[in-house]
Amino acid sequence: MSRYDEEAKYDRPKRRTRPRTKDRPSYDDAAEGIVITRDRGRYTTWVGDTATGHEVTAMKARQLGRTGVIVGDRVKLDGNATGDDGTLARIVEVFPRTTLLRRSADDDDPVERPLVANADQLVIVVAVANPEPRTGLIDRFLVAAYDAGMRPLLCLTKTDLADPDPLLSIYRPLGVESVATHQGGDLSELREQLHDRTSVLVGHSGVGKSTLVNGVIPGADRATGIVNVVTGRGRHTSTNTVVLQLPDGGWLIDTPGIRSFGLAHVDPDRLINAFPDLAELTADCPRGCTHTGDAPDCALDEAIREGRADPARVDSFRRLLASREGRELRDAPEPT
Repeated sequence: MSRYDEEAKYDRPKRRTRPRTKDRPSYDDAAEGIVITRDRGRYTTWVGDTATGHEVTAMKARQLGRTGVIVGDRVKLDGNATGDDGTLARIVEVFPRTTLLRRSADDDDPVERPLVANADQLVIVVAVANPEPRTGLIDRFLVAAYDAGMRPLLCLTKTDLADPDPLLSIYRPLGVESVATHQGGDLSELREQLHDRTSVLVGHSGVGKSTLVNGVIPGADRATGIVNVVTGRGRHTSTNTVVLQLPDGGWLIDTPGIRSFGLAHVDPDRLINAFPDLAELTADCPRGCTHTGDAPDCALDEAIREGRADPARVDSFRRLLASREGRELRDAPEPT
């Protein structure tokens, strides 16, 4: 080999001289799908009608850059979207989201962690016993639902072990709807609440989410676990978020058990707007009012004195505010 050839061998490749173009593909004919689960950079999407569609495995296209893709996203797929074995499509576009359920790692972490997109109902699954209910975590789920613009629904499980009414009485002033279930019981009321909705199931480990999923979706085969008799905590049985089709219409999104839920991203003004009757009363609040119980000259206190506001409803709203602002101890059981 000559010296010239040896040096040329290590030369850097020359920069391409082809002029760049601003034209970008439109993907007008791209297939549209819903992301139903994610695993290590691969996305399983559902393409087509709810009943007759099929699954397509896809990866995120490079041109999306830092654009995040999460479960529930409606996307455009380029490439082979047949779903045949060995095929892989590309997610080239994410449609605007109608709702976004999110959380932060804790109350000091400003980084938002998107969980689920485009769901319209948050089903908060709570066991009335074994494990004992944690009202602080329930409050935080409610705050997240109101912040996301989602309808909250309390689903009480294991009602054969304890009376659910003491827990329900805490949330009646907020107007939160609820259903009560127990293992082997009738799930028709829950099915009615899920019908034709996109619902997200959240709750502490061991409250029975997987059992509910298996009850309303025959063949779902979600793994179920037991509660540790020493710690009172449930064992994680669902390890990833997955979207499942409901037999009578709608989608059910099962999430792993959650033991903490940071709310650093939530703006109190968005929370008060979830209660139009209270938001109207705060129009006379001084600038910067936090609407908490110790806020000076808060118009909510004046409305209570004048009989224009329900004290129990205001107290319940302020409890949600306190939940947003305070730190929840990880894994610590809440008093009932």
